[in-house]
Amino acid sequence: MIRVLLADDETMIRAGVRAILATDPGIEVVAEAGDGHEAVELARLHRPDVALLDIRMPRLDGLGAAEELRRATPGTAVVVLTTFSEDAYIERALGSGVSGFLLKSGDPRELIAGVRAVAGGGAALSPTVARRVIDTLGGERLGRAADARERLAPLTGREREVVALLAAGLSNQEIAERLHVVEATVKAHVSAVLGRLGLRNRVQLAVLAHEAGLVAYAAGGTGTAGAPGAADGSHA
Repeated sequence: MIRVLLADDETMIRAGVRAILATDPGIEVVAEAGDGHEAVELARLHRPDVALLDIRMPRLDGLGAAEELRRATPGTAVVVLTTFSEDAYIERALGSGVSGFLLKSGDPRELIAGVRAVAGGGAALSPTVARRVIDTLGGERLGRAADARERLAPLTGREREVVALLAAGLSNQEIAERLHVVEATVKAHVSAVLGRLGLRNRVQLAVLAHEAGLVAYAAGGTGTAGAPGAADGSHA
């Protein structure tokens, strides 16, 4: 059972998100908060697997709450719920340790898939959201597509496969099953890539993969995520 904390200052939004999550028998909303401070307090009490946080909340906004949760409950993966009406928040979010961005107006299936992905160690970043993040950053942080491809060029074929599948929204377990390896191997690959590229979290890595065009290959199934130039014979 994936235990979720939901924080939004609008009661109707919370009710709608809760109703969507309730359609998945493997997800349980264990607490609801109306502001960031309450979210942190409830997270300390309930230790949820995932915290869904609205960006704009009173007393403490979602990104401030995310930073607090990273210290108070490091085992809780944070997903930001947003309308992207405030683009200035995006770059701050990338550095605050969030595990994903989900649009409030998005497909309900993306919400459930995103919760499951981050609970499994993945990143929740749909193609629509990734495009918005990339456009907002304007190339200043992650660079243009050619620059992104150049940054990813030193990765092995297997590492590129892992990165592409992560950016496509798969959890560690799902990536392991797709590539026929153990989950610990996936975690090791992701950690190694983050360190080598100087990235702080999986969302930054997912954005870079989207910018480089890797995610388009992931849709083709096993063995295509790292193409072109992916095959290195590695099964580690």
